[in-house]
Amino acid sequence: MDRQNESFVATFILTGIPHAPDLGTTLFGIFLVIYVLTLMGNLLILLVIKVDSHLCTPMYYFLANLSFIDMWFSTVTVPKILMGLLSPDGRAISFQNCAAQFYFFHCLGSTECFLYTVMSYDRYLAITYPLRYATMMSGETCALLAGGTWLSGAIHSAAQTALIFRLPYCGPDQIEHYVCDAPPILKLACADTSVNEMVIFVNIGVVASGCGFLIFLSYVSIVRAILKIRTAEGRHKAFHTCASHCIVVLCFFVPALIIYLRPGSKHVMDRIVATFQTMITPMLNPLVYSLRNKEVKMALFRLRKRRNFV
Repeated sequence: MDRQNESFVATFILTGIPHAPDLGTTLFGIFLVIYVLTLMGNLLILLVIKVDSHLCTPMYYFLANLSFIDMWFSTVTVPKILMGLLSPDGRAISFQNCAAQFYFFHCLGSTECFLYTVMSYDRYLAITYPLRYATMMSGETCALLAGGTWLSGAIHSAAQTALIFRLPYCGPDQIEHYVCDAPPILKLACADTSVNEMVIFVNIGVVASGCGFLIFLSYVSIVRAILKIRTAEGRHKAFHTCASHCIVVLCFFVPALIIYLRPGSKHVMDRIVATFQTMITPMLNPLVYSLRNKEVKMALFRLRKRRNFV
């Protein structure tokens, strides 16, 4: 059916992040700095992993995927937020662009969710089966697992997008958010959305709870394996290796659970919590993995030393 007959809304208006009028310039500066740091930090992680042969391991292969996702995850949302802070006209987004933003926002977000699960499985194999780890996590296996996360994220997001943007939208046109996301968009549909809301809630719930449960099982097994290590130094090294992953997992999952387990909520705090997931977490990931990881710090030192000799 022709889109013109389904929807009268050609442009949506993103209300953005609630703030006092005189804080717009300040928020613009803060978010711009966060965005630049996010891009630079994740690009640096990608560069170090690419050029340093010491980091050619499955753990850093998946970390490179995570950095790539975080760069684009921020790019999908932050530039539009900055445009909205600069001018009221910057808050407008066409129907097609809203659908595209929604798709990539959920594709990258769900891919990251699946990737955290794969990374926890990788840590489980590394600590539980150290002698067989290299064989079990071969290059082909890593590529297959990483490709699976991207494919799963794309399918998951395509289903979500189809469920939402096939509905008719005939007004109002203000999305109570700074990004085209499911709960605020469904409120604007001039049709019964109860089935859509239920399917989306179950879909997101199954993905989040399934990934969370698998990560939990992995770390229960990891802790049991670590406790069997006889030396205190060995236990400390194993715990330290997994700590960075635990931190970023919590930073990603907690805001998501707060937002999507309360689909009917209209509280402005939901948007503030969402900024942590879309802006702060992608910026923190390279910091957590570089500042807490001895191998990454050594690789950064070698890269800097190499540049000084060039």
